[in-house]
Parts: sequence; C-alpha cells; structure tokens
Amino acid sequence: MRFRTRTGVPWRDELERYGPWGRVYDLFRRWQRDSTWQRIFAELQAQADASELITWDLNIDSTVCQAHQYAAGARKRGVGERAARRHHRRAG
Repeated sequence: MRFRTRTGVPWRDELERYGPWGRVYDLFRRWQRDSTWQRIFAELQAQADASELITWDLNIDSTVCQAHQYAAGARKRGVGERAARRHHRRAG
C-alpha cells in the first residue's frame, strides 16, 4: 500500500510481491473504513511531536478565500490604454 500511495500507480499495477491487487485494495479500504489510517497517522504525529520534530505554526490556506471577480481572467486594461483615456478626456 505504501508503494502505491507513494508512486500513484493504479491498483492493478501493484507489484506482484505484495500479492493480488484486489486483496491489497480490500485491505486498504478496510483500514480506511475502520480508521486504521487515522490511528497510524495520529501515532506517528504524536511520536514526531514528542521528539520535537514538528513545528506547530499557524497556516492559512488561501483556497478558502474568494477571489475578486476579475482574478479569473477577465480582460484587464493595460497602462497604455488608461493613459490614452486620461489624455483624451483632458483634450476634450
């Protein structure tokens, strides 16, 4: 399972030495459903924290911030266009 998660290969391309891919997948899903993966992660995290290998800093994920409507690729006026408009207004 670690090989598959690390490399991203499809389940059917799992190495033969790990057994039939279907059994490996079934075990993975069982561990997912019964929270075995969560418990493994929590234990590894606790060990790393006890060894002071984790620096607990605040992290803000910008994916939850709404972007301005023009950030999605709407046409933007260039500096030259703005300057030309100002000049045109003054002249008129």
